[in-house]
Amino acid sequence: MKEYVQSLAPDKLTPFAGHPFRIRDDASMDELTESIRAYGVLSPLLARPKGEGYELVSGHRRRAAAIKLGLATVPVLVREMSDDEAVILMVDSNLQRENLLPSEKAFAYKMKLDALKHQGKVKTGQLVPKSDSHPTAAIIGQQSDESYKTVQRYIRLTNLVKPLLDMVDEGRIAFSPAVELSYLTKEQQAYLLDSIGQEDATPSLSQAIRMKKLSQLGKLTPEVIYAVLTEEKPNQKEQVRIKTESLRKYFPSGYSAEQMERAILKLLEERYRARHRGQER
Repeated sequence: MKEYVQSLAPDKLTPFAGHPFRIRDDASMDELTESIRAYGVLSPLLARPKGEGYELVSGHRRRAAAIKLGLATVPVLVREMSDDEAVILMVDSNLQRENLLPSEKAFAYKMKLDALKHQGKVKTGQLVPKSDSHPTAAIIGQQSDESYKTVQRYIRLTNLVKPLLDMVDEGRIAFSPAVELSYLTKEQQAYLLDSIGQEDATPSLSQAIRMKKLSQLGKLTPEVIYAVLTEEKPNQKEQVRIKTESLRKYFPSGYSAEQMERAILKLLEERYRARHRGQER
């Protein structure tokens, strides 16, 4: 495999096609930028020749920091590699980052899965049990410390329309309900988005599972989507919560939470009756 290190202008490096990882302007990026300001780019970026220029495979955050700092050149390890080899290296060099968004994992796993399938072979050290019916997903899971089922569930998220996937990244829709919603058609997802916008509510896991089943039965109409979404969820029922620790100073030391609750309700009942008697007078 031909490779060499060369100094290149960071703006001459083309970002990897379909790069699923975002460059966030956060504290981690600030630390990287300051480190490069102080010591320079210590680890070369990785790129491959493509056309008349170079495609960046690994080092997108270092490239962004170098551009921000106005560096004329950065060290780059230029290596000839196939599309599949480049995808696998690009994904593997980023999957270990902390705080990855669900969408980043989803598209990264999908890109790597497609590349491994396209290669049509399992390399040394990537063997999986013969009984495993999902060997390629299992390989990805082994390398990422996740089960093949988790890998497959992340890949399912790539079937969500972007506004719904954005809600997953924002934490408005939890991971498990999002996986179930990924089985809805694009049209049904659009109807769901409309209902979410009208009611400012998102589906629970049980609601998402029901929507999936109704979709598979051909019964998930816009009216049904709205009806399911607007059902009252157990965790949406109005509740008043007071921490036990905040109440203990008002009760004997041996009182249980149940005893405190009974005492509070008794006091409220007595107050209610006193007020009622006062109104009658």
